[in-house]
Amino acid sequence: MAARPLTSAVPPTAPRGALLVVFLTVFIDLLGFGIVLPVMPRQAEPYLRALGLSELAGGAVIGLLFSVFSLMQFLFSPLWGRLSDRIGRRPMLLLSLAGSVVFYALYGWAVTMPADRAAVALGLMLGARIGAGIAGASVGTAAAVIADCTTPENRARGMALIGIAFGGGFTLGPLIAYFGLALFDRQPWGVGAIASVLSLVALLIALVVFRETRRPDSRAAKELPGMARTAAVLGMPFVGTLVLVYFLSIFAFANFEATLARLTESAFGMTDDDNFLVFAFIGFMLLLAGGGYRPLAKRLPETKLLAGGVALMIVGLAALGGVAWALCGRGLQEGGAEAGQGWLKVVFYGAAAVAVAGFACVNPSVSALISKLTDAGRQGEVLGVNQSFASLGRILGPSAGSILFAAHPSHALPFVVAVAVLAGVAALLRRLGTGRLSGG
Repeated sequence: MAARPLTSAVPPTAPRGALLVVFLTVFIDLLGFGIVLPVMPRQAEPYLRALGLSELAGGAVIGLLFSVFSLMQFLFSPLWGRLSDRIGRRPMLLLSLAGSVVFYALYGWAVTMPADRAAVALGLMLGARIGAGIAGASVGTAAAVIADCTTPENRARGMALIGIAFGGGFTLGPLIAYFGLALFDRQPWGVGAIASVLSLVALLIALVVFRETRRPDSRAAKELPGMARTAAVLGMPFVGTLVLVYFLSIFAFANFEATLARLTESAFGMTDDDNFLVFAFIGFMLLLAGGGYRPLAKRLPETKLLAGGVALMIVGLAALGGVAWALCGRGLQEGGAEAGQGWLKVVFYGAAAVAVAGFACVNPSVSALISKLTDAGRQGEVLGVNQSFASLGRILGPSAGSILFAAHPSHALPFVVAVAVLAGVAALLRRLGTGRLSGG
């Protein structure tokens, strides 16, 4: 039997400011992440040296500072979603933004500690990352707001706003970090201060313009999330497979994200400042592709956009693996092969753009399909579980990518594995059947 959307009719007009606040919440989350991401390893290094840690142990600490953010999102996304089903979207999103204000400020304070208090500084940095991850576990709740405010026919276009916010935050974060540090005369607290102030601005806007979107007739289950509730979500028809598709897609893309800075250094000799611009380019392409997805969603079903996005990711990541093999595996960056390196740099940017465009199609398509297959009273919970597994992909993907990157001189293995995983995703989509999935 064909799957039928279970969402009830939505109000003819969305509550004023709801979509703006959703955009700002996700945008600020990624903006803060993008501000801190390029500089955190360098800010941690003096404390690691002061503690006398080996290079391996220091790398493990930096890895922990990165991964604990996504770990908290993995653990708390279902809880945020379920609470938003019970008490409303507004209090949860306000709490999320308030948490970002506090914990990014804490990060800014932590990195001002003197070297003789290295253990305290690293402990505060870790606490700030844990808190920011918990505060940032609201993406599923943000998606539930969009589900509240859109009809099933416009659901994919609404979900694309999250992708656009991701792209905007990822684009501007490194740029704000770059120019903001210059504005604050390279003071280490600058990145935390900028992220905290921007979160405060978003919080004030949300307090003024956001009105509750959870429909009063929706009935959420009383019990809080646990393994049994998560298993029940994964057992829903088609939903469990879509969550797996999302997890594997995030895992594959995270292999690329985690190794990007190391690849540009190994292949092209790019500096840290160059990488600010590379990350900004990736974010800009995500922003551009997210904007292009919205008109496409008016003409094509989510199933076709999802399959097309996976295909684009395969092509883009395979080409990036080819660039890595040509430049690092075969040593074309040496011996005066400037012409070949310049041509491959063009291929690198083009392949990255294709992979990002594919990911921009996968993200909203999966969320829209899951939302359309979910009852109105469980939107927060189910979309929270989906985002939880996305966070798990962002934990495992960078770890696998970092290990694979060092496992072979060509540095191509992360891309080989990513393409293989995406081939498995394509097989899953064929088994689902696009007609059955769309309810046709």
